[in-house]
Amino acid sequence: MSDYPFLQIHTLTSYPASLLNRDDVGFAKRIPFGGAARVRVSSQCLKRHWRQAEGPHALSNIDLGDGPVAMSVRSRVTFQRLVRDRMVVEGIDQAVAVAATEEVMKLVLGESAKAKEKKKKSKAAEVEETDESCRTSQITVLGRPEVDFLFAEAMAVALAVAEMDGKDLTKQVQAAAKTHFDRERQKNLKGLRMGAGLDAALFGRMVTSDMLARTDAAIHVAHAFTVHEEYTESDFFSAVDDLERERDDSAMGSGHIGSAELTTGLYYGYVAIDLPLLISNLEGVERKDWAKHRGPLAGEVIRRLIRLVATVSPGAKLGSTAPHSYAQFVLAERGAEQPRSLANAFLKPVRPDREGDIVKATYGALGHHLADLDQMFGTGPERRFAAMGPIQALAPALAEEHRGSLDDVASWTASAAVEG
Repeated sequence: MSDYPFLQIHTLTSYPASLLNRDDVGFAKRIPFGGAARVRVSSQCLKRHWRQAEGPHALSNIDLGDGPVAMSVRSRVTFQRLVRDRMVVEGIDQAVAVAATEEVMKLVLGESAKAKEKKKKSKAAEVEETDESCRTSQITVLGRPEVDFLFAEAMAVALAVAEMDGKDLTKQVQAAAKTHFDRERQKNLKGLRMGAGLDAALFGRMVTSDMLARTDAAIHVAHAFTVHEEYTESDFFSAVDDLERERDDSAMGSGHIGSAELTTGLYYGYVAIDLPLLISNLEGVERKDWAKHRGPLAGEVIRRLIRLVATVSPGAKLGSTAPHSYAQFVLAERGAEQPRSLANAFLKPVRPDREGDIVKATYGALGHHLADLDQMFGTGPERRFAAMGPIQALAPALAEEHRGSLDDVASWTASAAVEG
């Protein structure tokens, strides 16, 4: 078969009254586009919900026979909870566990000037802040394989210290770490297969450490935005004080009043997949050799990702808006040329047609844009789509013969990562 190094997923999803993604003051996130304000959902929000999704299509449930694929841990307290505390449970003295963990942290992540100053002050005051120890100043992204490796290194250092004579714990730990955590062991850490975890292999990880492998994102996610101008309304609400109403029937009983912004919209979403980089990240091979290493893992990741993109909604204000929607339209493309978004199909804000059908008008705008792209640049990438509603408006760029169920589209797209 031909190689399809780039895969693209386009979606249209409608949400009724909701507040999917808020800014710093509690309003819906927006973006100006085509001379009109649009409501948007950030890519960070979308990716988090896809990573955290549960159910039969969850990324964390991928199991090809060797157990679930390892995921990443994103936290400031990873070393504290999964290394230091785990060592204490294994019987290591608290002080030794703290010292060994912090030494491993320093070797792997480096030590900032701020952290050094904090240690000096703590030592001068002779205060051991065990609850604050082993925290990183920023969230770290570490894979479960990396966490297990670092725990084993810290345990080895702690056990070596137990056999030493001397009173200076810091010097003992440093000496033990220098002896045990040598360059060969450091190479082993950097060379762990998918050591950063599955979600880091997909969405990337930026690190400044020489010992941890930087991972470039193989899956590129755009901010979703409404294809039309913003539709918003301020929702006034009150919370009733039940006991106050029982005491006095004539009382209004309101214990709180407030307001929140609600929006409605048909959102365009876009995801591009760099298949060579995805396979390189998953299999631990050079990017140039990706085609030789296609297999079931990359295929299963893509198949599940398409399901998640189409069915997982952002979770803000779940209790008061129930923002659970499935995609109205999913288009998958695979080809050899650089991906391109179809956002410009909606550069001019879509308005409902004469019958008040905004889905039909949106399909028409998308179909015309695809036809224009094909006319200008030549026949585009291969396409398959799943859709509800007036799909005739998508012609001629998308014909009935290219239509299937969501599972059909997901399997067709994933085959680019499996077939050789």
